[in-house]
Amino acid sequence: MELFGGLEALPEPARRMLGGDGFFSTAAWWRAVWAAGVPDGATPLFALSGPAECGVVFALLRTGDGGFAALTNPYTCLYQPAAAPGADLVAAGRALGRLGRTAGSLRLEALDPDWPGLAPLLAGTRQAGLVPLRFAHFANWHEDTAGRDWRGYLAARPGALRETVRRRLRDAERDASLTFAVITAAGELPAAIAEYESVYASSWKEPEPFPDFNAALMHQAAAEGWLRLGVLRRAGQAIAVQLWIVRHGVAAVLKLAHDEAFKPLSPGTVLTAWMIRRLLADEAVVSIDFGRGDDAYKRLWTASRRARIGVVLANPWRPAGLAMLLRHGAGLLRRKLRGGRPPPVVAQ
Repeated sequence: MELFGGLEALPEPARRMLGGDGFFSTAAWWRAVWAAGVPDGATPLFALSGPAECGVVFALLRTGDGGFAALTNPYTCLYQPAAAPGADLVAAGRALGRLGRTAGSLRLEALDPDWPGLAPLLAGTRQAGLVPLRFAHFANWHEDTAGRDWRGYLAARPGALRETVRRRLRDAERDASLTFAVITAAGELPAAIAEYESVYASSWKEPEPFPDFNAALMHQAAAEGWLRLGVLRRAGQAIAVQLWIVRHGVAAVLKLAHDEAFKPLSPGTVLTAWMIRRLLADEAVVSIDFGRGDDAYKRLWTASRRARIGVVLANPWRPAGLAMLLRHGAGLLRRKLRGGRPPPVVAQ
């Protein structure tokens, strides 16, 4: 396995593989992560298993203690190695396992449990002497909207939400002080990012773990034509913002916030409705994705839930890996004695 210190260092055939598995594997995403989404004391890198033309690329993080993990952060909705057609994923798993043997464990996150490449990849890590332990990571709510317009989409929503949207949109469209804009161009970003940050600071949201990441992501997405930054203003003042990415017909909302001072106007509901109506009418998106988390409001706007999992690759020949395996085995035994099914592993 060969390690590379940045996107441009990757061989060109390997770079061309990026992006085939969705937005979270594109060069634009990795540039934003590299610029503003890496923890202090850690080093991002790419690892290539096999030839550049037919290999597998992993985005990894060398942690402060010298171990390795998937290059993910709290904004990652899907992590998947970039594999060329016909790539040997078992061999890639063995290479990843050999890399992971240097520490007690190697943690992968935000994985699709139904990805066909996962089983051969983990088989390879077992051959390298590591023990894969799965754990539940987060939920992702989404909805297929192919061929549907706003009316059809809204009709499929729960009755309480339909009535709320009907009333709030009626009131908003009668209020001349409310305006709606979607920012897509890089030239508009400096002012739009300032509005975004102002609204976020006035919202219920906790401070961001990577304060500059969203701005970096907006710049990268705008350069590719994928940015849809929704802004709801009242008398010229931004009161709600939403960061959407639209790529290959999939519209994903990654961040949303509203100013708590304007909560009686339901600015979040109004902006969500306006954004989805525009995306269906003007861009005919085939899927709407509400990102990470099981928040109750996501179940109102979307109807389908899928799981994302993590896998800790434990090295039984290292004290930290052995301790993890013992904790896992003890947890399974306690559950068995209580007569229940084994719980998912939750890595500490």
